[in-house]
Amino acid sequence: MRQIGWEPTVMPCNVPEEFDPAKSPAENAGDLALKKAKCVSTQVKEGVIIGADTIVVLNGEMLGKPTDSEDAVRMLQMLGGRTHTVYTGIGLVDMPSGRDLVDVEATQVTFREIPEDEIREYVSGGSPLDKAGAYGIQDDYGAVFVTRIQGCYYNVVGLPLARLYMRMREFQEDM
Repeated sequence: MRQIGWEPTVMPCNVPEEFDPAKSPAENAGDLALKKAKCVSTQVKEGVIIGADTIVVLNGEMLGKPTDSEDAVRMLQMLGGRTHTVYTGIGLVDMPSGRDLVDVEATQVTFREIPEDEIREYVSGGSPLDKAGAYGIQDDYGAVFVTRIQGCYYNVVGLPLARLYMRMREFQEDM
């Protein structure tokens, strides 16, 4: 957010990142983002709270953060040589009015085939354990898995800046 001139205050919130199988990946990402923003809004008297959540989807299976190193290895083995979709939900909540907005960005990402030794080396560094789909495109090593992106790079990082910026402008104009 600093890249676009905003100075955010980061306030973590303990929202379980659980998926509703009856909902689409986009709906799940949007719902979780809004839940995070609403959770933080209880601690803020004035301002716009931004929540975000990212989900990686391969062949209809929603991948959140891995539960452990072996789960991260499993996810990366699944993604290798395939194209998946990254969904990031954005939830905005205005305080004190409580007015909210939800939007979702989707980006297609293609991985090269990844040898198991590279996967295990990447996972052993710990970085993929707190990332949806067990990788960070912004990581030194995670970046070498990606051969193609169709859509917003920043969405894959975890916050689609252009979409967030435009929605924030619209949100504030409507106040």
